[in-house]
Amino acid sequence: MKNLLIGMMLLFVALSAQAQDKKNKNAKYEIEVLGNCDLCKKRIEKASFSVKGVKSAEYDLDNNRLQLIINEEKCSVLDVKKAIAKVGHDTDEVKATDEDYENLHGCCHYERK
Repeated sequence: MKNLLIGMMLLFVALSAQAQDKKNKNAKYEIEVLGNCDLCKKRIEKASFSVKGVKSAEYDLDNNRLQLIINEEKCSVLDVKKAIAKVGHDTDEVKATDEDYENLHGCCHYERK
């Protein structure tokens, strides 16, 4: 009986720990992305949606913030930041290469940090 009780307690602890590792299917994030105009907005949102698992991406030009909803089982915020940097826009964590930045339209050249 004592062994059965201990076994059940261990099973409960193991299942509880496993449940905490589960990824969120509707995780919300806000990240900084540098951009200047409506072309930037469209490019940033398109790059975000190119990542499998992005459910929503809305860029606010006034404060240079991208609101994201992602399925963490399919992608990470870092995946989205890399996709945005690849099209020429710096994020708070991943910077675009000089070549990608130079490929932006003239009005899209933001002040790099």
